[in-house]
Amino acid sequence: MALQASFLPSALSVHKEGKSSSGVKDTAFLGISLSDHHKSDFSSASLRTKQRSFEQKKLSITRAQTTAVASPSINRATSEGKKTLRKGTVVITGASSGLGLATAKALADTGKWHIVMACRDFLKAERAAKSVGMAKDSYTVMHLDLASLDSVRQFVHNFRRSDMPLDVLVCNAAVYFPTAREPTFTADGFELSVGTNHLGHFLLARLLLDDLNKSDYPSKRLVIVGSITGNTNTLAGNVPPKANLGDLRGLAGGLTGLNSSAMIDGKDFDGAKAYKDSKVCNMLMMQEFHRRYHEETGISFTSLYPGCIATTGLFREHIPLFRLLFPPFQKFVTKGFVSEAESGKRLAQVVSDPSLTKSGVYWSWNKDSASFENQLSEEASDAEKARKVWEISEKLVGLA
Repeated sequence: MALQASFLPSALSVHKEGKSSSGVKDTAFLGISLSDHHKSDFSSASLRTKQRSFEQKKLSITRAQTTAVASPSINRATSEGKKTLRKGTVVITGASSGLGLATAKALADTGKWHIVMACRDFLKAERAAKSVGMAKDSYTVMHLDLASLDSVRQFVHNFRRSDMPLDVLVCNAAVYFPTAREPTFTADGFELSVGTNHLGHFLLARLLLDDLNKSDYPSKRLVIVGSITGNTNTLAGNVPPKANLGDLRGLAGGLTGLNSSAMIDGKDFDGAKAYKDSKVCNMLMMQEFHRRYHEETGISFTSLYPGCIATTGLFREHIPLFRLLFPPFQKFVTKGFVSEAESGKRLAQVVSDPSLTKSGVYWSWNKDSASFENQLSEEASDAEKARKVWEISEKLVGLA
């Protein structure tokens, strides 16, 4: 509108050539200043000439305005009405390292996506993006600490102020403390693994759901990274301690470790199990989002296990011997090893591949790197438990 206003004065201005007397009324018409005493001085031919001039100016203005207000996101072909897509915008949590960074890199390399790197450490994320060669105009770093509900809300506020659209949200960030014997806690008093991996992401996804729904992108998606370790129908999922949410008494008690257990099932703390339980929550929430919102919004809600990324920084809290032996074990014994680069490409597929739009699906890849719909464990696909986790989580994060 500001651009329109800048055109109008020059084309439709009233030309005054000195002060008019009290007995003379000036009228502005078609860019011409006429007085009642001198209208007869203008011939009809003169008026037609002025009108043609005005029509030409008006046509010029209309063209300029059309150019000025054309949508920056979608260009419409004049004859066929087809759309040329703008770049998609994807928010990836934990994009400063590991799977998140590899995914950001894979999407940036296509030239079709702008990545919002939602990370705790702003400078680390900037350095990471530069280190993998991401073009400066392909990403934006924004601060997000999932271990603080206030930080989650602030991130949502900041993102909305940026006026960027939201086409895909990837809940990827995670913390893992496999050797911890005592719990640590978030800023809001929740056990850190579940508080960060599940509750922080749950609040983020709920708050950004409206933004995602407003997207005009052809395929809007919410992707929550799962884990094979949370699925007890797999060999890896049966390595003790196994994931088990029990009757949710610890979650209902707030995971504070004071008046209730810091574990979801209400039992003694175990760092490795806390992580696995949080991933069960992630996979349950993906399905509950699908049940509640897919039909209404058209958003695809999916989860995935991209493979065993044995060299990821997620294992930095594990014992040194494990970090030394686990990668070659996965490479040469189980044959399940996946590089960070390959895993990033797989997650990027779930973000953007037209063939992976089906909602409510847990994606995996075979040894030929072909994607397929995998089966979740009985607990990770329990609809009633998902409903209960959802309702308790709403109360814990202040949404109910």
